[in-house]
Amino acid sequence: MQQDEFKPFIPADKVTAEVTPTSIITGIILAIIFGAANAYLGLKVGMTVSASIPAAVISMAVIRMIMRRDSILENNMVQTIGSAGEALAAGAIFTMPCLFLWAKEGLIETPSMVTITAIVLCGGILGVIFMIPLRNALIVKEHGILPYPEGTACADVLLAGEEGGSSAKSVFAGLGISALIKFVVDGFKVVSSAITIPVKAMSTEFSAEVYPALVGVGYICGIRIASYMFVGGLLGWFVLIPAIVTFGGDTILYPGTETIAAIYAKNGASGIWSSYIKYIGAGAVAAGGIISLIKSLPTIVSTFGDSVKGLKGDKGTGTAARTDKNLSNVTCGVIVVVIALALWLMPAVPVNLLGAILIVIFGFFFATVSSRMVGLVGSSNNPVSGMAIATLLFATLILKASGMTGAAGMVGAICIGSVICVIAGVSGDTSQDLKTGFLLGATPRNQQIGEIIGITASSVTIGGVLLLLDKAWGFGTDELSAPQAMLMKMITEGVMDGNLPWTLVFIGVFIAIVMEILQVPVLPVAIGLYLPLKLSVPIIVGGIVRWFVDKKSTASNKDSETNGGVLFCSGLIAGEGLIGIVLAFCAVFGVDKKIDFSGSFSAGQVGAVVLLIVIVAGILKVGLSKDEK
Repeated sequence: MQQDEFKPFIPADKVTAEVTPTSIITGIILAIIFGAANAYLGLKVGMTVSASIPAAVISMAVIRMIMRRDSILENNMVQTIGSAGEALAAGAIFTMPCLFLWAKEGLIETPSMVTITAIVLCGGILGVIFMIPLRNALIVKEHGILPYPEGTACADVLLAGEEGGSSAKSVFAGLGISALIKFVVDGFKVVSSAITIPVKAMSTEFSAEVYPALVGVGYICGIRIASYMFVGGLLGWFVLIPAIVTFGGDTILYPGTETIAAIYAKNGASGIWSSYIKYIGAGAVAAGGIISLIKSLPTIVSTFGDSVKGLKGDKGTGTAARTDKNLSNVTCGVIVVVIALALWLMPAVPVNLLGAILIVIFGFFFATVSSRMVGLVGSSNNPVSGMAIATLLFATLILKASGMTGAAGMVGAICIGSVICVIAGVSGDTSQDLKTGFLLGATPRNQQIGEIIGITASSVTIGGVLLLLDKAWGFGTDELSAPQAMLMKMITEGVMDGNLPWTLVFIGVFIAIVMEILQVPVLPVAIGLYLPLKLSVPIIVGGIVRWFVDKKSTASNKDSETNGGVLFCSGLIAGEGLIGIVLAFCAVFGVDKKIDFSGSFSAGQVGAVVLLIVIVAGILKVGLSKDEK
């Protein structure tokens, strides 16, 4: 079996410092910081930045360099706890602002701190618990099949710090280059963040962002997965958008409020994508998730069977290997029941018994989907909002059918969607962290407890941040556009009013079915369809670079050369993540406007092309290097 063949960096029979006061305190501080920063960033631009690798880099600086302590598993525990805040923020900001918006419309009262914290905390803990029985199936048994790019990159960062030498140089060279590029693009804003080429003959455009992390993710994932994502992007932007513009003309198609021609005239292909293609993509992601769950059922069943056998064989005697010990199934089951009852019975949480049951069912489903999805394309490209859309569709319909209509039904659906959204985000983050631990030789049970510690600390922080931002600017404003939450609000109201664009959703569903019949992996294609093309293009660039490096590598040095490229790309992801956090704080304190030089100088898209060339050249130089580590 895979787990017998793989040997982690720290052997199972060796016990080193892992859960210590230093790792817990440092991790909690990072969880609070990353949670707050990502909550603001996500509400501002509709996306968050991964925190696992930045947390790992900071943990090395604190524990190894400042405190002069040498324990890679202690560093790993810091990043495990610290990354929880980002995962919670990603789930909360996509749905919770809807409650504030309805409060301003006079439909409900403004949600309290207790309500927000309880919803986020319950979802976060369930996200960890639902991932535990999946660990053996997805991380251990499919090691070498599911790459888990951020988890692997995080392990590489920690190993580079442990081993030193050229390995560390590759990581930190990538970190420095990526940090500089990120600051030039999003800090000084003297270079365009994307290259856009209008294709007027087809009423669309070809675009690519120049962020190093996206190219790095493509390199780590490889050409196969990157290609499938790119295919989804091409399908959306060079098939569906031209078709809609060509045949739509003067038609007003919901959810658009203007004619298709007018939408295209004002906002180009991006306007068509945001008005229509996202719904098609959401349908494809939902169908892909269902297909993925059905195909995973045998593995899930065998996983539970193995867990039961493990309990019978171990019986608490400690005979199981340290690197195979998880929180027990009994403990997980009790926690799930307690949280479901709490969601139902707590007055501060507007979820009834039916809603609590839906949360458990949909929660486990999307935890499975999210865990496998981030294994394919990474947490940064995990379409949590797509899963939330699918959840809202079903939850709103079910609540409406049960008699919960109007404001009560919409609030119930959003609360269910909020918990599910957090579950999806946290389970994906937990998967990456457990993958890192698997490679390093960490104790899974300790990491799972660490995740819960980080989630508990971050829940209160995110609740306070949402209340503060709502009081300062409000959601749906120029300062905080909250794009994902606005979409969720429209979907929920659309289902309750009976005017959701089901045709678009089912187009996506049947695209997914066609892909499955053709034996094409559905989820990567669906993700490419749901995300903007400008994200898929740099990922395929990274995949092509990886293919070229592998092709040029000889059999004797291929592994070391490829590993050098992976280490460098790990640094690219880390550098962008760190500067993303810094820029988020700059935005909070108003420093971003003082360092913005776009008004006095701008290299525009020419500069963006140059930066993309620099990124590719850097990866090629390291990837094709013949130097040993």
